[in-house]
Amino acid sequence: MMNLLKGRYAVLYAFIIYFLTFSFLIRIALFNASAQHVAFSLGETLKIFVLGLFYDLGTSLMLVTLYSLFLLLIPTKKYQKKWNRFFTPAVLFFFLVITLFSFFAELTFWQEFESRFNFIAVDYLIYTYEVIHNINESYPLPLLISAVLLIALAITLLFYKLKIFKKTFESTVPFKQRIIFSSTLIAISLTFCFIVKNSWAEHGNNRYANELSKAGIYSFFAAFKNNELNYKDFYNLIDDKEAFNLMRKELAEANAKFLSSGLSIKRFVANDKQELKPNVITITVESLSADFLAHYGNKENLTPFLDSTADNSVFFSNMYATGTRTVRGMEALTLCIPPTPGSSIVRRMDNEHLFSVGAVFKKKGYVNTFFYGGDGYFDNMNHFFGNNGYNIVDRGRKLLNETFDGSRKIIKDGEVTFENAWGICDEDIFNVVIEDADAKYKAHQLFNNFIMTTSNHRPYTFPANKINIPSGTREAAVRYTDYAIEQFIKKIKRKPWFNNTVIVIVADHCASSAGKNEIDISKYQIPCMILNLKNQPALNISKMTSQIDLFATLWHLLGWKYTNGFFSKNVLDESYKPRVVLGTYQKLVYMRNDSMVVLSPQHKMEHYIYNKAKNEQNKAKFPDAFANQAIANYQTAFELFKNGGLKE
Repeated sequence: MMNLLKGRYAVLYAFIIYFLTFSFLIRIALFNASAQHVAFSLGETLKIFVLGLFYDLGTSLMLVTLYSLFLLLIPTKKYQKKWNRFFTPAVLFFFLVITLFSFFAELTFWQEFESRFNFIAVDYLIYTYEVIHNINESYPLPLLISAVLLIALAITLLFYKLKIFKKTFESTVPFKQRIIFSSTLIAISLTFCFIVKNSWAEHGNNRYANELSKAGIYSFFAAFKNNELNYKDFYNLIDDKEAFNLMRKELAEANAKFLSSGLSIKRFVANDKQELKPNVITITVESLSADFLAHYGNKENLTPFLDSTADNSVFFSNMYATGTRTVRGMEALTLCIPPTPGSSIVRRMDNEHLFSVGAVFKKKGYVNTFFYGGDGYFDNMNHFFGNNGYNIVDRGRKLLNETFDGSRKIIKDGEVTFENAWGICDEDIFNVVIEDADAKYKAHQLFNNFIMTTSNHRPYTFPANKINIPSGTREAAVRYTDYAIEQFIKKIKRKPWFNNTVIVIVADHCASSAGKNEIDISKYQIPCMILNLKNQPALNISKMTSQIDLFATLWHLLGWKYTNGFFSKNVLDESYKPRVVLGTYQKLVYMRNDSMVVLSPQHKMEHYIYNKAKNEQNKAKFPDAFANQAIANYQTAFELFKNGGLKE
């Protein structure tokens, strides 16, 4: 090794040693943190460190590729000039800062998601304003940046002390030898870049072991490259006609009639009840896991209002989110569709003028409005809602190129009492909603409002003196959100429009998606309740339901006749068979009762029996008919979106 540190390539090899050392230390830290949640077998431990070293080595070679080319092409005389004695240490310092910052980011990203960098990190790179402010409010950013710079400086000085710079500048490596060294390094780097897949680490059911086997920087670029997956290229398929026939059978109801034959699921839903047309306010609560509520066993009294309210509502006590991100929850609650692989449809191209929940309300004479306390530019929310039948009210910025079918109102400073990086506090957004509802009531307009809260999000800060828990923790943020919702309900009960207004409270997703299984079903369970529904006694719907079924059930209770182009069903219908659809951006799950099928890229499919009491997934083998039903859900959803079948 000492010989490697003596020639022209000394700095390059020393950087690789540094990178491997720090990567190993990060892996040790994450391994120890994960060991508190799950036990690792000997084989999994070997995989974590041996495969991890392989990824780290490949990543380090990719990082030095351009410098390797520089070492090859610069003649010895020019390489030994004074300019290079400044240039090479400066380049080293730059790469030290970048990689040290990425190591820090890995630790914070793991703290939030218990995962190496994935497509969420790619998304966050785009929205630097929100993310930098979020990090600044969650961590002492000036101190951390200073620490990164000092460590980078210390390592650079160590290179000087070990005379690595002196040796590289004094060496005279012939061009022929440089060709061998550089071409070998570049060839290995390119081979690693184009041949090695991040998914090689994803064999096995222990999600922690899979993630720990990866390298953070390589995972980031892999996610950037694979942000969207073509279902038909990567997943199990059946004949399209068979897939649609299976979906039509699953979605069939006694009071529903399909509007056409073939590759369509649109049907007209009849109803014998008297039609009610209340205003509808949907409060979509950020990261409200079911296990925050006492109804699901929580002992911390975090949600006293929601717990007391659930007993007097139409309570979906066994509902599951479709994904692990806000945009996935929005997709489920507006498009009522299984989570197709890749990013949520909210963030994709060609997502305008879709057949949405808002479209059904609009045909019934409602005005749809999307309320968000942050900048709706984030995650493409304004574009999606604004071009799918909703007006926009957010705390954002005017952009020159933004175009919406609906209108947009920006929340003014005078309407804000508290704000952090992610937006105004929940009380403030609720006050904005009340003011808007008052105006619509005076104008004799029915309204359908979709509210997205922000307070239950890192940095978990909110107005002081509201609750008896200090801000800064997830538990405190949950307690504050519960308080804010309670104050909102108290205020609107005094409004003349309250008696004709239904309130829906539902989570977008859970606070954490990581568990002992790669797809941890318990991490998808969310609370959902419908309040103030006229002539409807309290009802606990304990059967397993999906986010996508919420509005089909509400419209049934309201006695609506409407066109249904969704993958949703009224869960109170006799034909309803409990099932959920959920997943990550790659893994897709179809579960009916305790039987689950997991679809993965490379045309993989796994079968499990889910033991809810123990939160265990045991391998099984189901008949082809059940597996085909799972495939049909995702294949038809992808087909309809990709080929315009979801358009109005």
